[in-house]
Amino acid sequence: MLVTAYLSFVGLLASCLGLELSRCQAKPPGRACSNPSFLQFQLDFYQVYFLALAADWLQAPYLYKLYQHYHFLEGQIAILYVCGLASTVLFGLVASSLVDWLGRKKSCVLFSLTYSLCCLTKLSQDYFVLLVGRALGGLSTALLFSAFEAWYIHEHVERHDFPAEWIPATFARAAFWNHVLAVAAGVAAEAVASWMGLGPVAPFVAAIPLLALAGALALRNWGENYDRQRAFSKTCAGGLRCLLSDRRVLLLGIIQALFESVIFIFIFLWTPVLDPHGAPLGIVFSSFMAASLLGSSLYRIATSKRYHLQPMHLLSLAVLIVVFSLFMLTFSTSPGQENPVESFIAFLLIELACGLYFPSMSFLRRKVIPETEQAGVLNWFRVPLHLLACLGLLVLHDSDRKTGTRNMFSICSAVMVMTLLAVVGLFTVVRHDAELRVPSPTGEPYAPEL
Repeated sequence: MLVTAYLSFVGLLASCLGLELSRCQAKPPGRACSNPSFLQFQLDFYQVYFLALAADWLQAPYLYKLYQHYHFLEGQIAILYVCGLASTVLFGLVASSLVDWLGRKKSCVLFSLTYSLCCLTKLSQDYFVLLVGRALGGLSTALLFSAFEAWYIHEHVERHDFPAEWIPATFARAAFWNHVLAVAAGVAAEAVASWMGLGPVAPFVAAIPLLALAGALALRNWGENYDRQRAFSKTCAGGLRCLLSDRRVLLLGIIQALFESVIFIFIFLWTPVLDPHGAPLGIVFSSFMAASLLGSSLYRIATSKRYHLQPMHLLSLAVLIVVFSLFMLTFSTSPGQENPVESFIAFLLIELACGLYFPSMSFLRRKVIPETEQAGVLNWFRVPLHLLACLGLLVLHDSDRKTGTRNMFSICSAVMVMTLLAVVGLFTVVRHDAELRVPSPTGEPYAPEL
């Protein structure tokens, strides 16, 4: 398993590099943005945002292992994960309103403080302290995915008056480097936890200086901004009306809730499946992130001028890949007949599918959901998503360890078949909808090559 993990990591990394190089060579030369004010503004944002992302990813490979190291049972660990998911639901619903009221810069600094406290709780073996840490982690995650983007968009448009067409280029570049940071974070976590022999708590301690630096840079370089949004009740009411009045939005919500709840359960299960067989968890995590990056690269190539496939097709492919992978896992995790290499390959396929799924879903959401109702609709999407994930973990908590993992993968397979049916239903509804197609490359609006 050790050799397989390292060879897979090197192979996936080489594949990603090859695809990116070939894409850059095939891309026609375009105008580069040379506005020094914009480049400096973008750099100020990236410095803080990338440090926050790196600290977040650094904690992912060894979270389950840390709880296991503290001799908690799988059921107790499942409850910790459920607490984290419940916290994400609670704070995610009010995060946008909180950020707008408190201020985007203050919210980013608050993220640094709460996530640092979350990391510090990992030094304790007290179960209640770890539960508090999971609640702080949920708040921090909600702030990470709301405050930073909101701050950038407001500053970009309102304070600096840069063209709004440049915003997607900034976040496209951020998404690519987010994958790169995730790959690097897995290697770094493996280095401090295993190679240096500091144990599974080391990545959490190593994340604290990154968080502190992110908060300090935001305080020094960023200006404050606020916004007056609709009341939370009105936002949710408008989102619910949009969800119920448009069948496309409803089907997208069903697909997201089912697909991403399965991904949350996969995040919980991969460590207990592979760790007993001597898998290097940090390298395995980096392999997962490299597979996801490979999927994102394949998405960009598939939707390019040469192939011009549509996001709806790639969404269908992603769901099919996950269905196949989960069926593999029901056999490779059978008690007494475990095949860790086959399970590892199935996990890599799931991450590859995620690389196809997320940009496809993002494109479809932007086209289907009105901009004014985005926040409310996404709130309604998140609730069933996290509730399904929590339910799955609670079912696993009450099951026998030897058969529970296999049974959970069987349940996830059935859920993904339901997801596939929802995708077919959506495809039937939108097959003649030109709005949901990637526009011809010749007709795309200008965005600077950064």
